[in-house]
Amino acid sequence: MRPGEPPYRPHRVAVLALDGLLPFELGIPHRIFGRPKDAEGRPLYEVVTCSVRPPGPVETDADFAVDVANGPEALATADTVIVPASYELGPVFEQGVLTDELAAALARIRPGTRLASICTGVYVLAAAGFLDGRPATTHWADAERLQRLFPRIDVDPDVLFVDDGDVLTSAGVAAGIDLCLHMVRRDHGTAVANDVARRTVVPPYRDGGQAQYIERPVPDPQQATTTAARAWALGRLHEPIQLRDMAEQEAMSVRTFTRRFREEVGISPGQWLAQQRVERARHLLESSDLSVDRIARDAGFGTAQSMRQHLQAALGVTPTAYRRTFRTGGGRGAESGGPDVTGRAAHGPIGVPS
Repeated sequence: MRPGEPPYRPHRVAVLALDGLLPFELGIPHRIFGRPKDAEGRPLYEVVTCSVRPPGPVETDADFAVDVANGPEALATADTVIVPASYELGPVFEQGVLTDELAAALARIRPGTRLASICTGVYVLAAAGFLDGRPATTHWADAERLQRLFPRIDVDPDVLFVDDGDVLTSAGVAAGIDLCLHMVRRDHGTAVANDVARRTVVPPYRDGGQAQYIERPVPDPQQATTTAARAWALGRLHEPIQLRDMAEQEAMSVRTFTRRFREEVGISPGQWLAQQRVERARHLLESSDLSVDRIARDAGFGTAQSMRQHLQAALGVTPTAYRRTFRTGGGRGAESGGPDVTGRAAHGPIGVPS
């Protein structure tokens, strides 16, 4: 530490363990936020688990309890608070109201703290009023109920996660991984998040939304998929790609290809292609010294103006601002106005209708 520098303090993440919690979801924040380190090998995050009660056992939905070492006072020291799902939310889930114990615990959270939920943990944030007038998501099977119970929330049942700046929500179970990786990406850039994903052996960014996981009739195994078309498109993002070009890779009509693509990926070919081009642009902005014009061409946007519009829509920042944030090595989106995105892009790219 240089003379005059403040003591190093990692970003503190508090995970709120409630009775009936799912052990898998409880472990997601520890796994994802426990990996990143800075250039000097120091952890970028400190993760602690806390309860609404004094330290002690918290029941899970499995045949074991979790011994939690911290009480609700840990919430007062957190920079980010994450609420995983629980199957024993009681009045929170049934009537949309907090218990006195839970309300007292949440009251300890400092103003400006980033809040996040995994799956039905969203009911806790909703009952506390943190989601009033905001977009949010949860497990697709609970989305309709969440909307009925909390009509002031704009519930999106299709996306894997929603980032509304200081409040983030995710779909069910494994979507918590997508959400936590997104927060790492937002705080420290794509390279750090990709490294965590590789070490966790998960994709750094999943295509599509929840629609691809909703139960549907099993398709005929003899039917073709759209995998080859996606691989073909990824190899030539810098070129103009028409919907008919992708359909031809699978020897399908445009109509059949579009329907099959939505069934498999959960979004349209245009939305998917826009996601891939935004991700390519992000990578190049972070990892290269190429000009914005050159990156726009290499990512398939054609012009810098087009890329600027797509990044503004998907990330909430310009290419120049994004590069400035993540090429400094210390940019933290949560503290410096970093990108805000949802779990999937909403705009199609040039040349491909959404």
